Amino acid sequence: MPSHKPALLRTTVVAATAAASAFFALAPAATGAAQDTASAAAVTSVVAPAVAPAVPAAAPAAPVVETPVQDVAATTALNPAALRLAAMNTALAQIGKPYRYGASGPSAFDCSGLTSWAFKQVGVTIPRTSRAQSAVGTPVAKANLQPGDLVFFYKPVSHVAIYIGNGQVVHASTSGQPVKISPLANMPFNSARRV
Repeated sequence: MPSHKPALLRTTVVAATAAASAFFALAPAATGAAQDTASAAAVTSVVAPAVAPAVPAAAPAAPVVETPVQDVAATTALNPAALRLAAMNTALAQIGKPYRYGASGPSAFDCSGLTSWAFKQVGVTIPRTSRAQSAVGTPVAKANLQPGDLVFFYKPVSHVAIYIGNGQVVHASTSGQPVKISPLANMPFNSARRV
């Protein structure tokens, strides 16, 4: 048996063992667990030299292990926090549009018309009125507000806005005022809900 065959066999076994190790090291990433970029780079650098001798010099080296790319739309559809942020950003994009009582967009809004329209644009259906919206989702304490949460004002509830962070909300406030950002503290807080 010529001397180059054992070397080729040993290289193949080492490459297969390294590839198997890399697969099992990265397998949690395929199930959704977080993957440390540094360890992924380390695994690739260990695997790549072992595989390189088995690949002919003329052929481009193929990646040994690939981390799966997440589908952004699927991730958003399964992630309520991402949907809330998308609804918030949709509402923010309406700043400057006029207030009109009973309007549900897209050219004019009242308070609950803005919130229901913004959530509908990202595939989440909530009731049309502020009072009905105040009963959906889960209650949130004022101290635990997160961007995208619905915030309700007055007793009984008669106004709704979307919390955007830093003590601010986006809302369609009242006649003569366009969709705008206002401090949360400017209105009498009633409650908040997370959908």
